[in-house]
Amino acid sequence: MQLGDIDNADALPFGRPLDGVRVLALEQMQALPYATQLLARLGADVVKIESPKGGDLGRSSQPSITDPDGRPVGATFLRNNLGKRSICVDLKAPEGRQLVLDLAPKFDVVAENFKGGALTRMGLGYDDVAAVHPAVVYVSVSGFGNTVETPYDGWPAYAAVAEAMSGIYDYKREPGRPPVVSPVGALGDIGTALFATIGLLAALRHRDRTGEGQYLDVAMFDAMVAMTDLVTNFWSMGLRPEPGQGLAMILDGFEASNGWFIIQVGREHEFERLANLVGHPEWLSDQRVASRAGWREHMDDVLRPGVTAWAADKTNVEACRALADAGVAAGPCLTAPQVIDDPHVAARSMLVEIPRPDGGEPVLTPGNPIKLSKMADGPETRMPWLGEHTDAVLAAELGLDEATVADLRTRGVIA
Repeated sequence: MQLGDIDNADALPFGRPLDGVRVLALEQMQALPYATQLLARLGADVVKIESPKGGDLGRSSQPSITDPDGRPVGATFLRNNLGKRSICVDLKAPEGRQLVLDLAPKFDVVAENFKGGALTRMGLGYDDVAAVHPAVVYVSVSGFGNTVETPYDGWPAYAAVAEAMSGIYDYKREPGRPPVVSPVGALGDIGTALFATIGLLAALRHRDRTGEGQYLDVAMFDAMVAMTDLVTNFWSMGLRPEPGQGLAMILDGFEASNGWFIIQVGREHEFERLANLVGHPEWLSDQRVASRAGWREHMDDVLRPGVTAWAADKTNVEACRALADAGVAAGPCLTAPQVIDDPHVAARSMLVEIPRPDGGEPVLTPGNPIKLSKMADGPETRMPWLGEHTDAVLAAELGLDEATVADLRTRGVIA
């Protein structure tokens, strides 16, 4: 889907579910920006506050493109800021802090993802904002939260840090090998963003009923403990595999003629279907693989060779189609070009093309996975250039005239 395209135009008359909701976001990188981009896609008006000194840290990530003024715009920023407006305010300047407090009552939500406690020390924490805007829903996203003391207070936390601390890296680690870091990209960021979005929507619903604002605190570590629930749950139930042993099921990769595919079999009737499909009905009476534990023990000497031989003359998609037809869950391990060309991805408008100001092929970023029958998918608007909307927002929201804005800019309070 190209930037500005609309899918399901018949739904346009219904508007968007979050039309009228306004979000003031003091954010950077991905854990919060993904959440606010999702809110923008659902109709919220999101104004992003960035530092005059380079803006959101995601702008300096690599790879990058250049904006019309030749400044870098990094991939992390490109993925997480569609549909927003950007203003530059120096939060460390007293006048900059006051601008934020003056803006806050114009918005339903104030959201931040600075290091735990940082905005409170700057005089922009929940109590500071609630003093001027009692009905505010104030959202904090950080590595380890703000509401209780923790041994990790002050630790910087990127996605991989929270993922590692959840236990899932050690749980999946191969014997004698270091853990695989970031195996699925920024799970720690996007997973946390989804919990923040759910909590924020719940807090808005609560305010609709009661008129009361409140503080929402989401820790990345907490979110990852929740998303990797099997680590602690299985351990508590006595299932404690050694590194690399895996679960007592078939959850493995197999090679086809053009690449890899995975199979998940966790029940005996599924194993029967697999054995018959790949031409090894004798597995059903083979005591070596008569139990789920046996499937794991004899994966490499019995099951994998049999499945691989069956798939040798098939593409990974053909193998998975045959498995699906037989009632066995399987999926091809697609490469990036295959994902880009996938007909499902195209039909669901799950890739958005962002034209490059510096020319070249458009940048691709994921579309909105939430499909509502009475909300059009799109149009998407590009990410904002640094401080692009500073003047317009300060004039519209606070009534500042051109001379006042120019003075603030000259003194470095805004940019």
